[in-house]
Amino acid sequence: MPLQQLKHKLLVHKVQLERQLNAIHHDFQQGRSADAAEQAAERENEQVLNSLEHNAAEELKQINIALQRMEQGEYLHCSQCGEDIGVERLNAVPFTTLCISCANTPV
Repeated sequence: MPLQQLKHKLLVHKVQLERQLNAIHHDFQQGRSADAAEQAAERENEQVLNSLEHNAAEELKQINIALQRMEQGEYLHCSQCGEDIGVERLNAVPFTTLCISCANTPV
């Protein structure tokens, strides 16, 4: 997959994540119900939303890093060893910064 297609894929996913985060923030701004039982359900819902928000924000951060790496000409190279990441891996995980070898190396 050419670099422009990968960039497009990242930008589309970035917009989706930004919309998701906006929807979550909108949900958080809604008031709570006066009913105690509904408040319990709302608290559970907030826990799920918190988790979704955290995951989306982290993925958005990774996408922004990938886009920055593209602009700097570093995108195709592993940030750990400097070897090529490989187009197949970038197609599967377009915001990765590691080649498959470094990704599979225990920390």
